[in-house]
Amino acid sequence: MERIDRDTALKFFKDSDLLDLGEHADNIRKKLHSDGIVTFIVDRNINYTNVCVNKCKFCAFYRDEDSPDAYLLDKDEIFKKIDETIALGGTQILLQGGIHPDLGIDYYTGLLKSIKNRYSINVHGFSPPEIYYLADRHHLTIKETLVMLRHAGLDSIPGGGAEILSDRVREILSPKKIKSSQWLRVMEEAHKIGMRTTATMMFGSVEEPEDIIEHLEAIRNLQDRTGGFTAFIPWSFQPGNTELSQIGGATAVDYLRVLALSRIYLDNVKSIQASWVTQGLKLAQVALRFGADDFGSTMIEENVVRAAGVSYLVSKEDIIEAIKSAGFKAAQRDTYYNILKEF
Repeated sequence: MERIDRDTALKFFKDSDLLDLGEHADNIRKKLHSDGIVTFIVDRNINYTNVCVNKCKFCAFYRDEDSPDAYLLDKDEIFKKIDETIALGGTQILLQGGIHPDLGIDYYTGLLKSIKNRYSINVHGFSPPEIYYLADRHHLTIKETLVMLRHAGLDSIPGGGAEILSDRVREILSPKKIKSSQWLRVMEEAHKIGMRTTATMMFGSVEEPEDIIEHLEAIRNLQDRTGGFTAFIPWSFQPGNTELSQIGGATAVDYLRVLALSRIYLDNVKSIQASWVTQGLKLAQVALRFGADDFGSTMIEENVVRAAGVSYLVSKEDIIEAIKSAGFKAAQRDTYYNILKEF
């Protein structure tokens, strides 16, 4: 498969017919996943706190520390959520929160150790902004912070906090959050110590097509160096209840165009995930013909997108049926894309 450059990608994105772009992406998907299997994982998002100092304009989830809606889950509440996840066949929890000013490294390592002492479950947690904040707060290197978290029980890292890896865009959306280079540095250091991570992109806010290409280029370049990304997950900005609610957000056509371009451009990332959480089941099915090979998570619980007024609830059976009725074989996977069970 011939690698495309930024100029070609921009031309594809701006000028290509949507169905032509989708067919191109679908052909690449067929080469990489010739068995016709579409995977998913059974897991739960546990957002341990909604307190966050970053106050990103696109986020409807965060609260100030003194807000009546602010919360910090105690361990018993987290354990109850993990118990429910395991009872439903879950193999992973996604543990993420805001940047809480009162939580130091001891809170995170203590929480991880307590989870691992009780459960055999993959902890996919603490995205780059959380990790960078801890390193900075405690005067540690990124590597030292990651090693401490891994030793305590952190298995892998989600791609949250990436949004668009263009500092021009970040200055508008999230001026208090880490810069693009800092996000990439956390991921590179994680990959270097053997931790696998995902990469994400939130589009449909204030970015231009050139910013989307810049983001994809940054991910591809890092993957060339480390090979540590298991998957790429593009998802569309949900404007409801945010400071940017006047922005219309991405259309279904925009979503499919970005998804297809991601599959074409990221020739070194094996899996591209469809986002039923933001798009719904029907469009996620269409996404399987626009380059996606993974249906993401059953997401027993999800709070961040829901805070923006978007809430699609689906069961494991719904996902299996959606995959099959789109003409694919459904399989449950683990965090590392190993097949656990075919349906």
